[in-house]
Amino acid sequence: MKLDRILPFAKKLLEIAIPSGAVVVDATLGNGHDTVFLADLVGPNGTVYGFDVQEEAIRTSIERLENQGLADRVTIFHAGHEQLYKLIPDEHHGKVTAAIFNLGYLPGSDKTIVTKPETTISAIEQLLEIMVPEGIIILVIYHGHDEGAVERDALLTYCQAINQKKAHVLQYRFMNQQNNPPFIVAIEKR
Repeated sequence: MKLDRILPFAKKLLEIAIPSGAVVVDATLGNGHDTVFLADLVGPNGTVYGFDVQEEAIRTSIERLENQGLADRVTIFHAGHEQLYKLIPDEHHGKVTAAIFNLGYLPGSDKTIVTKPETTISAIEQLLEIMVPEGIIILVIYHGHDEGAVERDALLTYCQAINQKKAHVLQYRFMNQQNNPPFIVAIEKR
């Protein structure tokens, strides 16, 4: 297949956006895969700020980072991503180059604990305030469950209304696949 699948496409966008030494955000730690990827991209002089509300996600992410020797590049907050503006130190406001969200629920965990559109939208707005010009936000939207469909609809409505003078918004999805496959919304600050 010549077309990139969803997650490889998201990683390509992040690779383009994140130079060594960058400040980035993993807004939903999950199982730590993106956190490790981001920590590798920022290099030894960069910083990753990670957020999650679930202790299991934090524990798994820390273990994965330690196993890769990358834990010293990451600061993890046991908090929702809607608190990122106040938790990311002021000296990094205006320096964030990228962020990723994997929305929905933590795979293999309690499916009743899900991301919510109001907290995700709040986090996006905060990121747009503290990002560098051309900073990129990647939303990986998993919508194959009831709450995921609600969040998808709210985010698409919100993202379509972002002023084009503030950001470019791209949707990348496969339209003819079954079972509500995930898709990406990428927001590039102007």
